[in-house]
Amino acid sequence: MLEPPDGSGIADWATDFDHTADAYAAQAPEIWDDLRERCPVAHSDRFGGTWLPTRHSDVSTIAHDTERFSSRGIIVSDFRPLAPGPVGFAPPITSDPPFHAEARRILLPAFSPKAVAPLEALTREFCGGLIDALLASHADNDATAVGSVVDLAADYAQHIPVRVIAHMLGVPKDDGDRFRTFIHRILEKPGQSGPIDEEESFIFYLQGIVAEHVEAPQDDLVTYLLGQEIDGEPLSPEHVEGTLALALIAGIDTTWSAIGASLWHLAQHPADRQRLVDEPELMTFAVEEFLRFYAPVTMARMVQHDTELDGCPMKADDWVLLSFPAANRDPDAFDDAGEFIIDRRKNRHAAFGLGIHRCLGSNLARMELRIAIEEWLKRVPDFELADPQGVRWSTGQVRGPRELPVRLTRTT
Repeated sequence: MLEPPDGSGIADWATDFDHTADAYAAQAPEIWDDLRERCPVAHSDRFGGTWLPTRHSDVSTIAHDTERFSSRGIIVSDFRPLAPGPVGFAPPITSDPPFHAEARRILLPAFSPKAVAPLEALTREFCGGLIDALLASHADNDATAVGSVVDLAADYAQHIPVRVIAHMLGVPKDDGDRFRTFIHRILEKPGQSGPIDEEESFIFYLQGIVAEHVEAPQDDLVTYLLGQEIDGEPLSPEHVEGTLALALIAGIDTTWSAIGASLWHLAQHPADRQRLVDEPELMTFAVEEFLRFYAPVTMARMVQHDTELDGCPMKADDWVLLSFPAANRDPDAFDDAGEFIIDRRKNRHAAFGLGIHRCLGSNLARMELRIAIEEWLKRVPDFELADPQGVRWSTGQVRGPRELPVRLTRTT
């Protein structure tokens, strides 16, 4: 049994887990392995009742069962969602069949490989500019940043998807700080931020974006959505706002967490780092293994009616956390599941989800992750953790390093 750390306020991960606790974030892979062995479907009374399956088979069963498990609530909190099914607050991720299929169909062209391809050069430019600024700000009298300590999470990883999504939505790139605030409130500490002034709320921000684009259409995702219809009717403002919320939340924190975790790995594994430098053709396999081993996203479902899973009695409106990261480390689903294998060929991971809600933005996320790593290694082929104890992982349903201090040992 993996004992919760002293002072965490948690009695047993199997009966009293809290996925928003710092202790959970720091030990999550070890917790999943422990639970998979002794209590594969854990339960907690927190948040009004929450279940945590850790086996790939259970996660897959729930993800594919839209009759018993609804998507109207995907972020666990003390409050049940006000927006009813089948649409939910942020279609299509919060939508149930049959509405889900139409809401998803609308978005497919915007995130297809053809639509993502033109963003690659822009993403390389973003990454290059970030690295230039970071190295310049830490350069000594010899114009080299070697030996400097930088925060790869705050100074690099977190900015890349923010700029890409801001570009796609046609909003100022400086809005990135606001995005980070929204993400903290919604994903890291859901419902725990206290009262918020209306003008500082996420909804107010989204309403402003939609209103601006109604007044002045642009060549971007917002204007595209405003021109779409379902059953001959234009999408409602609430539908457009909800889908923008999905793009901002699902398209930013998830990707910067994947980038940060991948760089955290490379800072500690010089052999993997060198192989990517010497054998760039391995990057395709490496990206998939980074996604498997460091999958950032745990989605949620709500129990539709009293049911059971593996003998566990689940009540209507209970939360169920779909830990895709735990599923990805299940030895019954993957050979050598607990090892990172940079050239792993067979890799049908669940980082982008399972079932009808498999991530629409997977093409975009893969591209951003690949380019972020390629551009970093091109300029900084050697680096190491400066303070392993100084790495801080985010809490909540998206896990990635929020603070990642590394020392630059060679630059080009």
